[in-house]
Formats: sequence, C-alpha cells, structure tokens
Amino acid sequence: MCQLLGMNCATPTDFNFSFRGFQCRGGKTDVHAHGWGLAIYEGRGVRTFHDPLPCAQSPIADMVSSYPIKTFNMMSHIRYATQGAVSLENVHPFQREMWGIQWTFAHNGEVPKFTLPKNPQESGCDAPTKMPMLGCVKELIYHPVGDTDSEAVFCAMLNALRAEFTTLPTLPVLYEAIQKLCSEIVRGREKETIFNFLLGCGQFTMFAFSWPGSREGSKVWNGLHYLVRWHPFTSAKLKDVDYAVNFNETNGENDRVAIIATKPLTEGENWKEMERGQLLMFDYGLPYSRPYECAGIERCGRGLSSRAIPRGDICPNQYQYNIPALLRRLTCQALGKDGSDDCLEVWAERAVDLGCGSGLSGAQFRQCVGHLTGVDLNPEMAKEARDRGCYNRIVIGDAECILQKENEDDAAMLGYDFVFACDLFAYIGDLRPMFNTVRRSLESRGGTFAFSAEIMNESPDELKEEGDDAGFVLQSCARFAHKRSYIRSLTEEFGFETLLSTESTVLRQHDGKDVLGALIVLS
Repeated sequence: MCQLLGMNCATPTDFNFSFRGFQCRGGKTDVHAHGWGLAIYEGRGVRTFHDPLPCAQSPIADMVSSYPIKTFNMMSHIRYATQGAVSLENVHPFQREMWGIQWTFAHNGEVPKFTLPKNPQESGCDAPTKMPMLGCVKELIYHPVGDTDSEAVFCAMLNALRAEFTTLPTLPVLYEAIQKLCSEIVRGREKETIFNFLLGCGQFTMFAFSWPGSREGSKVWNGLHYLVRWHPFTSAKLKDVDYAVNFNETNGENDRVAIIATKPLTEGENWKEMERGQLLMFDYGLPYSRPYECAGIERCGRGLSSRAIPRGDICPNQYQYNIPALLRRLTCQALGKDGSDDCLEVWAERAVDLGCGSGLSGAQFRQCVGHLTGVDLNPEMAKEARDRGCYNRIVIGDAECILQKENEDDAAMLGYDFVFACDLFAYIGDLRPMFNTVRRSLESRGGTFAFSAEIMNESPDELKEEGDDAGFVLQSCARFAHKRSYIRSLTEEFGFETLLSTESTVLRQHDGKDVLGALIVLS
C-alpha cells in the first residue's frame, strides 16, 4: 500500500531531511512507485506538487528535496496503486477549500465502504457514481475527481463536516466530530478496513488517525508512527539512505517538530506506533488526544481561522475536567481520610500520576502525598505539569514503562504506595499489562491504586467489540469503555481488593450528553 509523511512544527521548519529518506521509498528502497505528492502550508495558502512518476525518479521530487521551504505544516504521500489507475488525478494529497480554509488529505489503506467503480469511460457505463454519505449529509458538495477510495472518503468527510456546522467549529468540537466520522467509516467493516490518514486544516493544525492492518495475503503492516524532536536535540540517521544530521547544531531551543510516518524513517529514535482507533491532533509540534487539551489550544488563539464563516465559542462548562477532584475525594473516603480541599494530611509517601497531562490531577493529590512523580507521553503537557510546581519529578514516557523502570532500578526499589490514573484508561483497551505493572510497583510497600474508567453502556450498536471476550469496546468517539466484570476479574487476578467504587459518575460530556463511568479505589 501507500506510505505517508507528515510534519507539524512549532517554528517554520524545512522538511528536507525527512523527505530525503521518504523519497527513496518511492521506487528505490520500497515498491511505492505509482506517483507521489506533497502539500506545504504557507500562511492561508498551500503549495502542492504532484507527479505520477516514482518519487525516487521524479525531477520535481529532486528539486523539492534540495529546496529549503519552511513551514508549520506539511504532508507527503508515495503511492502503491491498489485502486484507480496510475495517473495524476489519483495522486495524493487531495485538496479542497471549505469555510475559506485549505484542507488537505493523504491516506494509506483500503476503505471498502468507499471503493468506487471504474471510470465510466473505461467501464462503458455513463451512470453517475453514487457517493456514500456520512453524518447528516443531505446534499453533496464535494465529489472525487479520480478513482480512489481515499479521495472518496475525504470528500465524504468534508461533506459531513460542512453539513454539521454553521459556525466555524472550535478545535475540541472538530476533534470530536472527526472521531465520530472515523468510527462511522470503520463500523461494520472493521476487519477489512485499513484506514490511516493525515488531514491538514490550515497552517497550524493536522489530524492523524490510524486503523492499521494488513491486506489479505500480505505480511506488510500498515499503520502510523510518530515522534517529537525538541530541545535538547540529538543526531538522527535515515534508514533508507546513508545520511545523518546533528539537529543540535541546526535547531534552537524554541524549535520542535512532530514527524508522522507509515514506518519509522530513522534509526535509534523513539518512534511510537499509534494505537488502533486513535485520533491525534497535532499543533505546535505536539500531539493532543483529549478534547480538553484541544480546548486549551483553542483558548491560546490557535484554532481554525476563517473569513468566510463566523467562529463558534467554547462553552465554559463543556470541557471542564472534574475527574481528579472526584477521584481524590473517593480515595480519601476509602482510606478513612479527610477529603476536604483544605486538608493537609499526608497519607502516601511516594505516589505516581499516570498520564498526568497538564498537571490538573497532580494539583488535586499534591496535598495528600510526600513525593509525587508525574508521567506523560506529551512533552508539552509534561512541561505544563512541571510549571504547575506540584510534582517532585516529571517523566516523559509511557505509563507502563516508567513503572517497569522503577521496578528494575536498584536505586528506586522503594517503590510506590499510591498509583493513580485520571482519564487514562479511555485510551487503553487491554488493561491486563497495566494491572500487572501497577501490582509489581506496589509490592514492596503495599498501597492503593485509584483510577477512572468509562463503563460499557447498554447501546451495543454504538460500540465496536474488540474480540468476543475482550472485556472492552471502542466507542464511536474512539475512546475505550470497559466492562465492569472485566475490571473485577483483573482485580481478582492480580490480587487487589476493591475498597470503594462508584456506580455511575459523570466523567465528561460528548455531543452535549453526559458520559457515565466509574471511579474505583483498590488496595
């Protein structure tokens, strides 16, 4: 199948290094020889290059690879044709204007719902193609020019967004709308669908979604990986060509770049594969995966910009984050401690906040613990958490990895006596590895494990089961919900005891409706 490359940057940055390696995959080190394309945002405009020639042999690609164009936002695509002829109209990225904004789209995979019939002139049929519709669409404004499912699904997504909004959506609202469309596209054809895309919407913002998989009879895995380079920078060496750069010599303290690719482009860097059903919004060189994080970016003035449609507003109460306060009170109640906001009693010596985000959860528990570690994958969120001053230590990384590292490090054998996770399990399907790691981290001291979880509701048509007995589902909003019986079985399997839990707590809102879940305290 095809391959994708995207970059989202904090400062205008050239993409020559990454594109040099990516270009080789277009017919030299890999088989993607059926054309290539590139979209580069410059202010409100977008500069595009398309060529049906293999990228590795294209004079246009050679020119671009040596031309230091700087941008906040770009995407590129090399094509291995599985649908549609090898021709210019089928080369990604595709581009459309909506709301006075240039939207771009590049896709890797196969989307059975949007497989188009052959070109009418080739098939001898002049009947118009019936386009699938998403959401509440009643009128089709955008139509594919070429023959690919990729362009068809792009047009369908734009038609759905245009039909839904009469004002320019804020970033959290747009995030949730795209989540819902992705779920609708995949639903019912989960096993056959491979749906990885980059969606650019203006000079600052890019969305990436991954529904990975392999084609029938193929061992090639199609997913999406990303990494963030920021200060202090290190050297990086490309996999596809003998070329390396010491970014510490070329970049400054304010520079930061997120790179998204189908397969890692470099050796020795910490590429992370996106999870199945995960939607990330990239802004300022960082990934965001929670609506309240997107709301923070919107409030900083980095939302969509349009002269053609009035801007929508963020409802002050819509993206409030109350889980930390609720979980702290329940934990104090379970332990027989004073849960009032002004209580200064310390009842845990060493605690870790898994998925600490911007530090709102740490701020709630700070008064209860002696030494507090926060861990989060997002460097910018970790920086905000550090700036709050409520953590003794901040670690950028995976929640499970930090606990495993603590267990294996002789200098850190003290372990923890309190582990908590606010709104983390909505991004993890299988909780077994997490439960196992937390149990090990609490073994030396004993202690408490507190967390929130969205619980499966009684609307199976809105949920997508991850296996017959998985115990969790991927909801239409691309967040995981878990069965209560599944959490109870893990509690017993790993030797925990339930101290206290809630039955139906409002954890957040989605589409104006309350989302219920559980707060659980284990020992």
